[in-house]
Amino acid sequence: MRDEPPRPANIYLVGLMGAGKTAVGQMLARALNRPFLDSDHEIIARTGVSISTIFDIEGEAGFRDRESRVIGELTKRHHIVLATGGGAILAEANRKRLHESGWVIYLRHPPEVLVLRTSKCREQRPMLKTRDPLALLQELYAVRDPLYCQTAHLVLDAPQRSIHGISQYLLAQYAQLA
Repeated sequence: MRDEPPRPANIYLVGLMGAGKTAVGQMLARALNRPFLDSDHEIIARTGVSISTIFDIEGEAGFRDRESRVIGELTKRHHIVLATGGGAILAEANRKRLHESGWVIYLRHPPEVLVLRTSKCREQRPMLKTRDPLALLQELYAVRDPLYCQTAHLVLDAPQRSIHGISQYLLAQYAQLA
């Protein structure tokens, strides 16, 4: 009998904005009877203001500092499902914390799919307040895709799958972990 590490207690979802991290995370948490957390929602709850307001006042660097502190705290918890903000993996410390303290799933969608999925909520997403959201998503994808892949234990190409289908697939994969 070989020694294998136990099944990771935490499940983390990473990916670009609009990938379905929150919706999938909520379904996984319900199915596993675990708390669901969203790092962006946690930041909003702690500051009392929107992400857009934080970007307006502190800029992206200020927001990323807050995000790293929240990720640091949340990854110390046990038996949670966490949806991270799309840029959480930009900080090496966040990538390391996530990878080492849980099962990281990258929900990968091409920018052409994400631009459609985010079309109705661009006002809540400060980075998408641009004339060409597709070009921005393509740029973000080019920079972040390698970082997501480096951080993830599982990369799921999911543009044709429903949220329910993705969740069911991930639950089956999670059950197979040692």
